Amino acid sequence: MKKYRDHYFQQAKRDNYPARSVYKLQEINKRFKVLSKGMRVLDLGAAPGSWSLYAAKVVGPEGKVLAVDLTEADTGFPDNTRFIQADAFEPGEEMRAAMEEIGPFGAVISDMAPKTTGHKFTDQARSHNLCEQALALAEEVLIGGGNFVAKNFEGPDTKGFVDSLRSRFKTVKTFKPKSSRGESKEIFVVGLGYSGGK
Repeated sequence: MKKYRDHYFQQAKRDNYPARSVYKLQEINKRFKVLSKGMRVLDLGAAPGSWSLYAAKVVGPEGKVLAVDLTEADTGFPDNTRFIQADAFEPGEEMRAAMEEIGPFGAVISDMAPKTTGHKFTDQARSHNLCEQALALAEEVLIGGGNFVAKNFEGPDTKGFVDSLRSRFKTVKTFKPKSSRGESKEIFVVGLGYSGGK
């Protein structure tokens, strides 16, 4: 097993997080301050729950996290976090009601990734589609000044997606955390200060 995997997997176990992905959000938040105390956060592709646990810690008892994933998460979440097993892009009654109750949101964060095929361009296209869908949902539920984070497999569509955020957010950045695997094509697209909003 490679050293970087050893380090982040072991660190996640020590810190009681179900996956190493938590350190990506931690780095993003340290750099861009996408999350803050008292914020309401929508976490897309939340299972197994590391991002939600970190977000819940940052927003504190006054904040709320709504975590959504197609896959069930058997993680124990704190009182300020609600997990729903659902398709975020075809929300049923339970998710709609939860978004209405908990939202509008100060941040929408997405660590979603497609099931990879091993074909670079197919995987990138599918990742781009998830980003587009996450952005469309974010536009429905974000407050003015809200923040957006989405994982993207870098490829031909990435620049167009980043450019599309520039008309919607005050600041747009791309970022590759140190905790991302070296060979991974993933980057995170960050939009700060949503210009629309509820």
